Amino acid sequence: MAFKESVYIDAPVETVFDITTDFEQSPLIMETVVKTEKLTEGPMQAGTEVKEVRNVRGREIETVLVVAEYVPHQTYTVKSDSAGMTVVYRYEFAAKEGGTTIDFTGSIQSKGLKNALIKPLFERILKKEDKDHLVKLKDYIEQQETDRFPMKR
Repeated sequence: MAFKESVYIDAPVETVFDITTDFEQSPLIMETVVKTEKLTEGPMQAGTEVKEVRNVRGREIETVLVVAEYVPHQTYTVKSDSAGMTVVYRYEFAAKEGGTTIDFTGSIQSKGLKNALIKPLFERILKKEDKDHLVKLKDYIEQQETDRFPMKR
């Protein structure tokens, strides 16, 4: 398992889920994400594909993310496959004390001996790239909520 993270966001679960699953907002939340493009027609659901472009160490890398699980306002999981490595990001949402708790798990599965050997390096790179993405998501959403409802705080 690569890493786990939890965060409390002072906003309704519907707002948090909708922003988190709106991939067009990813470049505003995730530092390395340069752009995204939804490849599948229709509403977000299991099977939806999104092309994501990241800047990794000065290089643009394209990945196709596939929504593997999608339960509105409760959970969603995305997977990406590349050269024998599968990255799985799972998010669980729960309304709590007037806000929302997100429990995140990121994992990597590898196929083949070569990938098994480089998996620890790949995990470290992902942790470095995405370790703070929930904190950035929290800041982004709470700032939007403050801007919409200035007397909230």
